[in-house]
Amino acid sequence: MTFRKKANLAVRLFLSLAIPSLLPIEAADPKAEIPPTWGASAKLDRGGWVRAQPTPTHERELVARIYARLKEAHARQKDLDDYTETIPSTETKFDLIALPEETFRMGSPNQEKGRNADEPGWRDVTVSAFWIGKHEVTWAEFSPFSMPSEKDKLARNYNGSPRDPEEATRWVDWISAPTLVYVPPDMGMGMDDDYPAVGMTQHAANKYCQWLSWQTGRFYRLPTEAEWEYACRAGTTGPFHCPVEELQDYAVFDPDMKRDRYEKVGTKKPNPWGIYDMHGNVQEWCLDGYSSMAYGVLPKKDPWFRATQRYPRIARGGSFYDGDPKHLRSAHRGYSHPNWNMQPPQLPQSIWWLADAMWQGFRVVRPVNLPSEEEVYEAWNTGAMHYEGTEVIPEAR
Repeated sequence: MTFRKKANLAVRLFLSLAIPSLLPIEAADPKAEIPPTWGASAKLDRGGWVRAQPTPTHERELVARIYARLKEAHARQKDLDDYTETIPSTETKFDLIALPEETFRMGSPNQEKGRNADEPGWRDVTVSAFWIGKHEVTWAEFSPFSMPSEKDKLARNYNGSPRDPEEATRWVDWISAPTLVYVPPDMGMGMDDDYPAVGMTQHAANKYCQWLSWQTGRFYRLPTEAEWEYACRAGTTGPFHCPVEELQDYAVFDPDMKRDRYEKVGTKKPNPWGIYDMHGNVQEWCLDGYSSMAYGVLPKKDPWFRATQRYPRIARGGSFYDGDPKHLRSAHRGYSHPNWNMQPPQLPQSIWWLADAMWQGFRVVRPVNLPSEEEVYEAWNTGAMHYEGTEVIPEAR
């Protein structure tokens, strides 16, 4: 996402595969007790949170328990087909598109218009099979996690653990969740069910994936940068997955510099694989940290550039806020910047919400191959594992 000097952002306006739906873990074992050590650690979080360690003490054990559930579901996995997922706690549904393992050309040729120096020339990269959200995550999906109803609302410590352990009676209560939002996260653009959720940090998006995985028994995470580009390209090799002259039929963006809001998901045409809004509407988080040299140091099979600092992190696809089509290209590498969260006066600032990024959203993926427990832990916690450090922040493009 290019940082443009528009008006202030805060004031502008499978499986259906013959596998039965899995119950939430707490429903599967209603008599399970919350370990008393978790309550003790939550009390410590409340009174003496260590800024360099924003991951709750109970997180390792919680991930281990979720992972056991994921292995159980993975053992019953069948064919690689598209399917519709249902979030058990809300009955909200969303669709996923199945993508087989394939080697594709990642990057951009030297002659591509708008190309940046951090985009390599063509590089053959192989991604293992996975499912990807047909649309961006919507408010209908995200709000029950990020802004729960009064009956489900718990006061949270800064790191997302429950402030009062005695009120956290369900296993799902112990998944770190956002503290209260300080400004309306939609910035007045609309929070109807089919609008894309925006304004969350990469960490909040990661923890939503953990919350979703806990309930469904299937492992969800953010896409890697390679997975995202593979899904965006949908077998194409040009700047966009559609003809340049037809971009406005496929992408929500702002060529006239007048747009001040997003559109509902699926408003425009899908790419050749039936995936919507890969160009524009909202920019999307990836799992990777950003490095201008990442392509040259990563393996060619399932690359993932593991972050070592909070900024910058990869964000792809451009958004309704972009006017120049070059920022919507399949190969364009956006990245997060501290100016995405300049306004909040708190010290330290929230690790959950971005007050200056009403164009930032995400979609989920589910890899066919269940990774190790350690990789699952990192996928859900990388957004908070490196809160401070010697960031190397590129100039905002």
